Amino acid sequence: MCPVKPGPRPERGEAVGMGYSARVLLDSVSPGGVRLVTMEVRYPRFIHAEFMTHRMFSRNAGSSRALPIRKMIAAVRDEPAMPIYWGKNQTGMSARSEVGPQARALAEAEWLRALDNALASAERLSESDIDLHKQLVNRILEPFAWITVIVTATEWTNFFTQRCHPDAQPEIKHLADVMLAAFRSSAPSPIAAGEWHTPLVQDDERGLDLELRKRLSVARCARVSYLTHDGSRDHDKDLELFTRLVAGGANGHWSPFEHVATPLDRADETLANLRGWKQYRKFFAVENATTFPDAAAELTA
Repeated sequence: MCPVKPGPRPERGEAVGMGYSARVLLDSVSPGGVRLVTMEVRYPRFIHAEFMTHRMFSRNAGSSRALPIRKMIAAVRDEPAMPIYWGKNQTGMSARSEVGPQARALAEAEWLRALDNALASAERLSESDIDLHKQLVNRILEPFAWITVIVTATEWTNFFTQRCHPDAQPEIKHLADVMLAAFRSSAPSPIAAGEWHTPLVQDDERGLDLELRKRLSVARCARVSYLTHDGSRDHDKDLELFTRLVAGGANGHWSPFEHVATPLDRADETLANLRGWKQYRKFFAVENATTFPDAAAELTA
């Protein structure tokens, strides 16, 4: 595993290191023995594209379009994402050796110089004489930003096999190692037929009405876009957000509904990207658009 700097001792189902973290939000096992795990993970945004290639994952992530510019600038300035391995240039996709101490110091200084330039540009673009929207300004800061992602899956083996391998980029290998440590330290709780996997619903809320718990879970998973998901306790605001997510119909935002699921009768049945479980979004007839709007249809005619 990649070296980990000393840090806080992780709780059960949690692993940390160098700004990376993986925390199991909920770990459930169906009557058929299929384990469904929801994690909150944090890693440099510059490896997000690699994380997104794993199609068996359901994901919601902190959004550059959602975070206020000042909040993004402050986060990047206070804790910039940096490489953990300064590989020496060579042929192939993997750097087998690292640059020497002097070259590393120069590389780190140049990386931070690029950060300073990006911060200065973001400041100028957000000033009143230009006043660009955050969906543009924040993009300049992405190479130096961290991202928080909620991920849910039944199939983890391929991810851990591929990304814990020495051929993987060191940063995503470190993330996979941290996630594997959290996965192994977590013990799944049995979920009966007809019950539901509802991440971010707190222990003292487990006695609430089932439909309410499902809706609270969906809304809180959606809040990761704004990084306001953790510790949310306002049921009225959660229900208001849930209603907005559904109100869009086929144009709605259905991905947060994928983290909430109930066991299928058959453990070997695969529905969407989960095995042995049915996502909440599959209970809504309009969860998937089947036609283009008229304007788009005209453009493609």
